Amino acid sequence: MQTPFDFTLGIDPQARDVVVKGLLAYNLGQMGRSNTYDDFELYARNAEGEVVGGMFGQSGMGWLYIDYLWLQDDQRGSGLGSQLIALAEDEARRRGCVGLFLYTYSFQAPGFYEKQGFERMGVLEDCPPGHQRIYLKKHLG
Repeated sequence: MQTPFDFTLGIDPQARDVVVKGLLAYNLGQMGRSNTYDDFELYARNAEGEVVGGMFGQSGMGWLYIDYLWLQDDQRGSGLGSQLIALAEDEARRRGCVGLFLYTYSFQAPGFYEKQGFERMGVLEDCPPGHQRIYLKKHLG
């Protein structure tokens, strides 16, 4: 006999909290405390103190996840991006991470990441339509 369910679509903070707490409790039972995440932010400022580049994300489950990396237009190709990646790698090691993970789009800079030692691990076609979302990882040695 099938149990009837009431399905609701839409924002429901209380229901979301139940799902998040339930999944975290399950994960804790499977992995222990390694399923916690810590925020990560790194910024580059010029001599005037203006932000000209930066990245942020979080670390958890043994990986540093880079959610955003941006450089001011006049800083692209200057080596600043490579410096930020190197500093992120240092921080990942300090946090005990085994590697870095990120995604980029085909119209952004996938070649830049590959030059930094990242390897493609997956591609989502037509995301956004006509482009690709490219998933990359870099193991730290």
